[in-house]
Amino acid sequence: MEKFFTSVRLEESLCKGCINCIKRCPTEAIRVRNGKAVITKEFCIDCGECIRICKHHAKLATYDKLDMLQQFSYTVALPAPSLYGQVNNLEDVNIILHALKRMGFDDVFEVGGAAEIVSKLSREYILEHKEKWPIISTACPSVTRLIRVRFPNLLEHLMPIKPPIDIAADLARIIAMEKSGLPKEKIGIFFISPCPAKVTAVKTPLGYDISDVDGVLAMKDIYPLLIANMKEVAKESNLPDISTAGKIGISWGSSGGEAGGLLSDSYLAADGIENVIRVLEDMEDQKFANLEFIELNACNAGCVGGVLTVENPYVARVKLKNLRKYMPVSKNHMELKGNMAYWTKNVEYEPVFNLGETVAESFKRLAKAEKLYEHFPGLDCGSCGAPTCKAFAEDVVRGLAEENECIHIMREYMHKLSDEISHWNHL
Repeated sequence: MEKFFTSVRLEESLCKGCINCIKRCPTEAIRVRNGKAVITKEFCIDCGECIRICKHHAKLATYDKLDMLQQFSYTVALPAPSLYGQVNNLEDVNIILHALKRMGFDDVFEVGGAAEIVSKLSREYILEHKEKWPIISTACPSVTRLIRVRFPNLLEHLMPIKPPIDIAADLARIIAMEKSGLPKEKIGIFFISPCPAKVTAVKTPLGYDISDVDGVLAMKDIYPLLIANMKEVAKESNLPDISTAGKIGISWGSSGGEAGGLLSDSYLAADGIENVIRVLEDMEDQKFANLEFIELNACNAGCVGGVLTVENPYVARVKLKNLRKYMPVSKNHMELKGNMAYWTKNVEYEPVFNLGETVAESFKRLAKAEKLYEHFPGLDCGSCGAPTCKAFAEDVVRGLAEENECIHIMREYMHKLSDEISHWNHL
C-alpha cells in the first residue's frame, strides 16, 4: 500500500505550463518544471482545487469506471447524500435508489443511512470525551490528511470514528452476503463519489487498515445514466420504500449537516479549503476552547461542491434543503456489533514539509532558506515555477531547483556579466 497515494493526476499533453494551479494549491504541492506542472504526492491532500481552476483540463481525478461492476457476481451502490442535490425537482429519494438498481446494481445502501449511525455515535463520543473538545470531524479525507501533515498538535482532537462511507460499505456487504448467499469476495461495493479525496481514503484509510469499498465511481459519470433511468422509474407506481436516511443523513451532503445531526448548538462549521486552514490555525492558537465540535469540508458548500459533481454547489444545497423538508428526522436505527465503527490504530504525524531528516538539519536548512529568501525580490510572481519566493527558496535548499531559475536573479547575473564584458572590452 502506497503511503502517499493521491487521486489527482496530471494529463501532461494538456498542460500549458501556466501558473494558475500553483497559485491556488493550498499546500503548495504543485510546481511548473520544464514547462509542465508537477504534483508532489507527499504535499497533495486531494482537495481538487487544481482540477477546479485548470482551464486546460490538465488536472484530472482518478476513479473507477462502471465496467468494473462486471468483475463481481453481486453489486451494491452506495450513493452519497450529495447525489440527491444534483437532480431537479426530486421529491422522493426512492426514485434515485430504484434507478440505480435499474442501471444494473443488485442493491443499494444509502451512505446517508450510515451517516445517521455516525451522528449517534458522535453524540455519545463528544459527551464522553470533554477533555478533547473541540472534537474535529473526520468525514472529509482532505481535511484529515491536511491535519496529519501540517497540524500535528490537533491530531488528538480527531473523531476516531470511521466515516459514513466505510460504515455503509461494512453493513452493505453483510446484508448482501445474507441476501445473495455469496462469499464476500464475489460482492462488489461501489461508492458514488462527489470528489477524488474519497478514492484516496479508500486506497489508504486513516485510522484503520482496509476499506470495504471495492470501487469509487464519479458522480458526473453516473449522472446521465441515472437521469435516463429515473425517467423510466418515475412511470412506475407504488414504488417500495427502500430509503434508510432521514433529515439527519441527507443533511450530511452540505456544509453544517453533520454538525446539525449532533443536536447541539456548540459547534463551528466551515467549508472551502482556505477557510478550513484559517480555522485550524485559529484552533492551534486555542481560540475555540468552549466549542464541542468542529465540522470542516474542503469543498465550498460541503460535499455538494466536490469536483466530480455536476450542479452548482449552492443550488445543490438548496435542493437538499427542500428535499429533506418533509422527511422524518432519522430513519436508520441499526446497531453495530462491537467496535466496528471505530478506528483500530493511531494516526501519526507525517512531517512531509520538514526540510531535513532531523530537527537540527531542518533548522539549519530553514536558516539557509530564509537567507536565500532575503535575496529574492519577494514578488511571488511564479515565474520560477514555485508559488512563492519562500517556497522557491525551500526548493533550492531541498536541491529541487537552482537559484538562477529566478528570472530576477538571472537578470542581475546577466547585467553583471554584461558589465564585466563591457569593462574588458574597454581595456
